[in-house]
Amino acid sequence: MGRELDTTGTFCPVPILKTGRILQELGPGAELAVLSDDPGILTDLPDFCTAHGHRYLGCSTEPSGVYRLTIRKQGGPGRTTALGLLSGGLDSTLAARLLQDQGVEVRGVHFSTGFCMVDHRRALGRPTDLEEPDRVRNQALKVAGEHTIPLDVVDVSDEYLETVVLNPKHGYGAAFNPCIDCRIFMLRKADELAGEQGIDVVFTGEVMGQRPKSQQRATLDLIEREAGMQGRLLRPLSARHLPETEAEAAGQVDRERLWHAHGRGRSEQMKLAARFGVTDYPTPGGGCCYLADHNFARRMRDLVAHNRSGSLEKRSILRLKVGRHLRLGYNAKVIFGRDEAESTFLAREVQGDTWGVHVADGRGSFGIIEGAPDETRLKTAAGLAARYSRQRNGTRVTVHLIRQDSRRPVEVAPVAEEELKDWLI
Repeated sequence: MGRELDTTGTFCPVPILKTGRILQELGPGAELAVLSDDPGILTDLPDFCTAHGHRYLGCSTEPSGVYRLTIRKQGGPGRTTALGLLSGGLDSTLAARLLQDQGVEVRGVHFSTGFCMVDHRRALGRPTDLEEPDRVRNQALKVAGEHTIPLDVVDVSDEYLETVVLNPKHGYGAAFNPCIDCRIFMLRKADELAGEQGIDVVFTGEVMGQRPKSQQRATLDLIEREAGMQGRLLRPLSARHLPETEAEAAGQVDRERLWHAHGRGRSEQMKLAARFGVTDYPTPGGGCCYLADHNFARRMRDLVAHNRSGSLEKRSILRLKVGRHLRLGYNAKVIFGRDEAESTFLAREVQGDTWGVHVADGRGSFGIIEGAPDETRLKTAAGLAARYSRQRNGTRVTVHLIRQDSRRPVEVAPVAEEELKDWLI
């Protein structure tokens, strides 16, 4: 009788993280049934099995609609010699393939920071997203499966928020993206993991000169130095423009078989992709990090500016990814869903001190009120709920103010269009 792992109610990367932990406890040949209600697991788990050499036995659906996926653990992989930061993008894929091409055994690590757009799409579960598998697919696991790269998915979200996002030594980019501090943080983590696993080389997919701030030569040197990896960090795509690393000098990696990409053009990467038969990859430079999104950045700055406690709750940050945000006062903000998926998500957030606000007939956006709103701001939020409903042209609308299990009806006039600009973030 095999083991069973129930991951229902969780989304990427949690099901894969839990699967990896359970498999460490099992011997070769053991079977594990994974239960999940995340549609993305239908691609993630087969990718995970391919990457780690386990056998995927198939999937069935329980009467409740929960997926039951079964895998069989195979014997462990051989000793790995190179560990790469694997994002699922083209550059990190090509860096791994360059090393595999010269016989280096490659492993990958993917750090889950809590700011990935793909993870959020899966949590919302919009039908239009679920109909396009690549919009909800973990790209790092996909690449790992396609190129047989054993991949560790590591949740660093709590530490990342406090040490990188809120307190970056080197500041932010154009949005709220602390790219330099992010790179230093991830390289330190990768170096620790490589040391624990006896791995010889840490590598990345960085290309010198590709990004205006974080990938200039001086910045690459700074990142390497502050990560404590001087002379040890390998960047295969631009290696021949950079000083020789210890691995190259020791003959562990053949420098002449590494690449010479440089600058913002991508013709060199296209050549490599054709050579290795890599054809299915995300749009180069597209990114999937909310911290580089300017709308998210405005909301994040607003949240920080109106936070008295000095620390931010993860739920408040999660809500920044959803809906329309309107600042009613220093200690009151309202968020309205822009579609059914977002309204459903926000309705689940009505708990504790969080208010809900919704027109009585249910034909409008659901909203939540954060903070400690007074009666005036509760009425303003109700007027906004009327504005974002099918009764926006009415004179008086009944709106429910919701607190846990209670509903208080109020009669309000819908907020006028010209007033919205005063509150929209």
